[in-house]
Amino acid sequence: MYLEHFGLHEPPFGLTPNTDFYYGLPPHEEAREVLHWALAQGEGFIKVTGEVGTGKTLLCRMLLWELCIAQQPCAWIPNPHLSPRELKLALAHELGLSVEGDSVDLNDRLHRHLVALNERGTRVVVLIDEAQALPDETLEAIRLFGNLETESNKLLQVVLLGQPELDTRLQSDSLRQLRQRIAFSYRLRSLKCDEAGAYIGYRLNVSGYRGAPLFTRSALRVLWRSARGIPRLINILSHKSLMLAYGKGQRRIDLACVCRAVRDTEDASYLPHWTGWLLGVLLMALLIWGVMR
Repeated sequence: MYLEHFGLHEPPFGLTPNTDFYYGLPPHEEAREVLHWALAQGEGFIKVTGEVGTGKTLLCRMLLWELCIAQQPCAWIPNPHLSPRELKLALAHELGLSVEGDSVDLNDRLHRHLVALNERGTRVVVLIDEAQALPDETLEAIRLFGNLETESNKLLQVVLLGQPELDTRLQSDSLRQLRQRIAFSYRLRSLKCDEAGAYIGYRLNVSGYRGAPLFTRSALRVLWRSARGIPRLINILSHKSLMLAYGKGQRRIDLACVCRAVRDTEDASYLPHWTGWLLGVLLMALLIWGVMR
């Protein structure tokens, strides 16, 4: 690997969400502010969506860590392929309750546990990752969680994190009751070029790099454009670029390394900045030619 070559003590661009590498980028910080505000207001349902690779799971783990530090009872449901009963079993397990017994008994024990926590001045936060994959009947079961309340407080707060398909699904009439209960939502965007540069620099710094910027300006811009500003793709292209530079004995990552990394990455593609302008000129020429005919 290239670690020693670049003076690193650990790989900087791993794909596993790692809170040690969390960098307060504007979209993620805005999402965190929305989440903390909504939770503080006692809202029952909160939603965060974003394209694949924009950092939803890392955001989820950061929130989970913060809740644990604050000693807030919480449950993390990373597997969305659950039936309504399986969801309740997973919730009971996360809260340290016995999962033995029938559904009626399980519902009763969950409710009594939540009431007891509320009497101590706290409520449970449930984080459900990849929520777009939840079956409709499980989403309906989640909505019914919203009925668990006292006269003044929700006993349970649910944070749904998912891909944009979740927004599409929630537009259906069958899920309109759940949609209307979501008081706060946030849509994660991709990174801007300067944000991508700061993100790459931060991860390199955390990994032990000390020195001048590794990526040339042109290489960084092509990498950002090819990754469409998506952090996961930025990680993949950065990792491959470092490997290619190491293989050639280079101390900096130039445009050639990034272009080769892009060609080797199926979901990355680069169109030069003048491509859109050229296509527009060609389209206009075709329209004028059609009119003159």
